[in-house]
Amino acid sequence: MTAAGRLGEFLRARRERLQPQDVGLAVGAGLRRVPGLRREEVAILAGVSTDYYLRLEQGRDANPSTQVLDALARALRLDTVATDYLHALARPAERPDAAVGADVVRDATRWLIDSWPLTAAVVHSRHVDVLASNALARRLNPNFRVGVNSVLSLFTDPSERVFHADWDGLAARSVALLRSAAQTGARDARLEALVADGAAGSAEFRELWDRQDVHRAGDGVHVLRHPLVGKLVLSYLRLSVVGTAGQSLFLYFAEPGSPSAAAMQRLAGAGWDQQGQEPDIPEV
Repeated sequence: MTAAGRLGEFLRARRERLQPQDVGLAVGAGLRRVPGLRREEVAILAGVSTDYYLRLEQGRDANPSTQVLDALARALRLDTVATDYLHALARPAERPDAAVGADVVRDATRWLIDSWPLTAAVVHSRHVDVLASNALARRLNPNFRVGVNSVLSLFTDPSERVFHADWDGLAARSVALLRSAAQTGARDARLEALVADGAAGSAEFRELWDRQDVHRAGDGVHVLRHPLVGKLVLSYLRLSVVGTAGQSLFLYFAEPGSPSAAAMQRLAGAGWDQQGQEPDIPEV
């Protein structure tokens, strides 16, 4: 799909999710034949002609001004992240389909994450593929192994639904995070393959992808149900790996002195029997 086509697809999806009352428009007595706002309503709110807005949605205009993009963002009630994404779609940065060495993790990064015995650490590509992880991360979640895509695994591995207390919220944020990788004017074969696999295997993935949500992971809290050590309440933090083509470092750690910290210590320590069994710790 062309950059103009992606822009039009995004505008259409976000328009269809808004209702007149969301933007202060009166709702008439007649039935509305389209979901969400009409094109002419968005055009009025943004201060552009209906014909011009139609050309944008149909991918027939690839050069809207910064002022027009900002007006559309206001009309569609986009947050800061979605507004930045809208501008990126209209002003795509040209780059090759696969940057040379983009998925190569530096030795220093590996040494760093392996030096943290009580912090689970995972290096992700910009497509959220696992590029490296430390031992505690793999004990925390076996899907934190190299080669697994952390978005698709949420939909393809049933154990993930049990593991994450807020699976629905995490799945939505993760798909939106993956979409944010689409900010490129060049063809992205890896992203296209991931989306095709996700859409083919999961109706939930298809629905979330079609919502056109975007997300930037930062920090927060995950509540997890680990099969061996019980309930975990872990903080997480995402850091960009400077000097790489979009690599990110995800860290998962517990509050010092908490039951979750004790559980993470047990995960990090030796003494597992051959079946990996340990008695459960009290729930947090």
